[in-house]
Amino acid sequence: MTKNTIIGIDLAKSVFQLHAASMAGELKFRKKLSRQSFSRFMAEQPPALVVMEACGSAHYWAREMIRLGHEVKLIAPQYVKPFVKRQKNDAADAEAIVIAAQRPEMRFVGPKTAEQQSRAVLFRARERLVHQRTELVNALRACLYEYGHVVPQGIHQIKRIVEILDEPNNDLPALMLAECRDLLEQIAEKTVRINTKTAKIKVLAAEADAARRLQTIPGVGPLTALAVEAFAPPMESFRRGRDFAAWLGLVPRQFSSGGKERLGCVSKAGQSDIRRMLIIGAMSRLSWLGRKSIPADSWLARLTARKPRMLVAIALANKMARTIWALMIRNEDYRDSTQAVAA
Repeated sequence: MTKNTIIGIDLAKSVFQLHAASMAGELKFRKKLSRQSFSRFMAEQPPALVVMEACGSAHYWAREMIRLGHEVKLIAPQYVKPFVKRQKNDAADAEAIVIAAQRPEMRFVGPKTAEQQSRAVLFRARERLVHQRTELVNALRACLYEYGHVVPQGIHQIKRIVEILDEPNNDLPALMLAECRDLLEQIAEKTVRINTKTAKIKVLAAEADAARRLQTIPGVGPLTALAVEAFAPPMESFRRGRDFAAWLGLVPRQFSSGGKERLGCVSKAGQSDIRRMLIIGAMSRLSWLGRKSIPADSWLARLTARKPRMLVAIALANKMARTIWALMIRNEDYRDSTQAVAA
């Protein structure tokens, strides 16, 4: 087997399906290996191009293959599916991976480091706790609603709920009061854990130079900076900031045909965590407090005056994404253009 060999691997928990071919597409071998024999087999192979789907454990195996001297490329599963021939099985999937990787226009996913995956796990753990707390708050509001107490949405309404439960003349039965107070204890526990993970994220964002640089952008905080560091590929893989914004899904979905350009809603086709954090940061800049820092003659002020708030937030998030790309490429801190002109 020569260095022009490409090996497609269909990953699984216990069984790995391999399909090897030359760069011209000539079949070399097909193998089904167990988890234990897979590592030994790949260690015995000469350096080759190893291609896998970007699925569970793919980044771990990518690091292992790189350690063994192979070149590794990961492909998003939705780009492999069109190349599967007829029946869906492991052998057909491995062959489709090889065929997809041979396409010159194919887009690949960069393997993540162990540190990146750890930061991603921390970010997602905090998000999971926030969702669990929201579920508990909504359950508590639903219980009170059954007894005629209407409480608005939001974690900040907990104080109002406590006041309802502490009223000496409330109409809640003793069993209902006990259950509500149990829910309050669970919410308090989740809040403590969320605050702990938030503090850990702030420490990590302060230690990393790239995350510190990103936080100089208005609307970008520690959570957004850590999300970019954990989930985004190297910025060198994008030709320009607009490509990074499109990768995040911050561009309109196209329905163009016959030379006529038709643009729809935001595509939401990219990385959802970074996109959501950028939109939240943009909305914070458009709040009553954030608007005080917006110059009256800036493009953002003019856009805010004539467009809906959410549309302006999407446009601002798109610009923030392009700014992130520029700062990461140039290794610079953010400089406000309006202040530079004023100076």
